[in-house]
Amino acid sequence: MVIVAVLAAGRGTRMKSSLPKVLHPLGGRSLVGWVLHQVQSLQPQRQFVIIGYGGDAVRAALADQPHVEFVEQREQLGTGHAVQQLLPHLKDYEGHLLVLNGDVPLLRGETLAKLLEVHQKHNNAATILTAQIPNPQGYGRVICDSQNMLKQIIEDRDCTTAQKQNRRINAGVYCFHWPQLAAVLPHLQSNNDQQEYYLTDAVNALSPVMAVDVEDYEEILGVNDRVQLAAAYQVLQNRIKKAWMQVGVTLIDPASTTIEDTVELAPDVVIEPQTHLRGQTRIGSGSIIGPGTLIENSVIGERVTARYAVISDSEIGNDTQVGPFAHIRQQSVVADHCRIGNFVELKKAQLGRDTKASHLSYLGDATLGDRVNIGAGTITANYDGVRKHPTHIGSGTKTGANSVLVAPVTLGENVTVAAGSTVTEDVPDHALVIARCRQVVKPNWQPKA
Repeated sequence: MVIVAVLAAGRGTRMKSSLPKVLHPLGGRSLVGWVLHQVQSLQPQRQFVIIGYGGDAVRAALADQPHVEFVEQREQLGTGHAVQQLLPHLKDYEGHLLVLNGDVPLLRGETLAKLLEVHQKHNNAATILTAQIPNPQGYGRVICDSQNMLKQIIEDRDCTTAQKQNRRINAGVYCFHWPQLAAVLPHLQSNNDQQEYYLTDAVNALSPVMAVDVEDYEEILGVNDRVQLAAAYQVLQNRIKKAWMQVGVTLIDPASTTIEDTVELAPDVVIEPQTHLRGQTRIGSGSIIGPGTLIENSVIGERVTARYAVISDSEIGNDTQVGPFAHIRQQSVVADHCRIGNFVELKKAQLGRDTKASHLSYLGDATLGDRVNIGAGTITANYDGVRKHPTHIGSGTKTGANSVLVAPVTLGENVTVAAGSTVTEDVPDHALVIARCRQVVKPNWQPKA
């Protein structure tokens, strides 16, 4: 049985932002969102987020997580003071409390599970996560005996010169037996240069306390400024890309590619350089994406090629070609064996099988059947200045170059639209529509002076 508390009350002044630090985005989630995501594998009994600065914004950002309970820390007087705010909420609780920081987004769920396992196995009053890092400056130092039993935690600013040589640092992640912690929390003192109530003082007052080293010290890297935010993003990206390559995805140039944690890739997908995959995106086997492509919140079928394209909130069927320089957006659905070519834009468009729009066209609020061929420069004029209107194009229909279809309008099946036509009325099946004036030539004409 474990309850999780995430400390998220700080302002984060070094971020130089009006946005609370814990809400800064990192690869598809906020910093605090990552922390809450990783604890789900522990199946905690309750989850608290302790808020302060920007508390309303934090509540709003986590509104989609109804299991989260918010506790307000009106004054930010240190980590010990933050955990003191839980005392009224956990009066009769006899289990364990896992305390995390909302600005440490890289912790893995398995690391937290190991910490909890050691804590419960040894019946510790407290178990702390530690790391051996190359440069421990700025971190509290942890001094242990040969059995990893804690002797002392000292904040960096309070360390002697000799103590600062110790590279074992406090990760700021704790597992407590709550009744023992609750007994010492009211007695914390602020006798330090920051005049704050340190949670480490509570740890020093408990026994037994054990330290558990994290295998990968990068997991405990916190985010205090934009430089550290960028560094955390690189760590996260390296993890994600390594994992996909190990299951059969080819990344031609991993350093120029970004992939969010929520993306799903099938084996034998090839990701070309300068490609970025975001949100709830899924890409089927054999597809080649990029170079220079952005896909977000979209489903891409098998054996699709998408080059120099932007695809958002849409679906692309199997064996379809997209690009170069195509833009597909706003719930567009493209069926199998289609081609969306150079400088073509789709917006809320539905395209049937074997349909082609190869160049220089805009299809907005349009429904196209199978085997439709859209000539270069075809435009659906869907907006009348007040409302958007639909265009329907039947299977087998062909539009000539520089055609304008003024919505609302319906073209039947196997219609041919003559080049340069402006179609304003419905056209029946198997018809040729010519909607343009006859060419007029005036020989030997000169403008009047």
